[in-house]
Amino acid sequence: MTTFSKILSKTDTSKALSVPTKYLKSLPSFKGGHAASFQAMDESGFVWTFQCSTRQKGHPKPVLSKGWLSFVRNKKLKVGDKIKFISVLDQTAATPFYRVRAEKEIRIFGAIFGYSPIIAPSIP
Repeated sequence: MTTFSKILSKTDTSKALSVPTKYLKSLPSFKGGHAASFQAMDESGFVWTFQCSTRQKGHPKPVLSKGWLSFVRNKKLKVGDKIKFISVLDQTAATPFYRVRAEKEIRIFGAIFGYSPIIAPSIP
């Protein structure tokens, strides 16, 4: 099981989600290209399709582009909220199974107290 989590920045909520390079090995093969699509199930059971792409030259700088902004809008994510991707390798499947979890920032008197999962039904 591999997990990637991140507190969302302005760029993450308005353009594309920047993904750590080390998480690329947990995604489906790019098969020599610079993009790979994969599906991830959210807390409500809805399956989202995302595309991860990298630069063709220099540092790969992976980002989730296609499908990501729909997810952000649907979950009403804002800067400071948290996202978590979990890939679980099923021994009977050829590719990993992915879960995506969005969490809202909880503030009390201006201080971050923690994060609460968003479990509302997803309707893209």
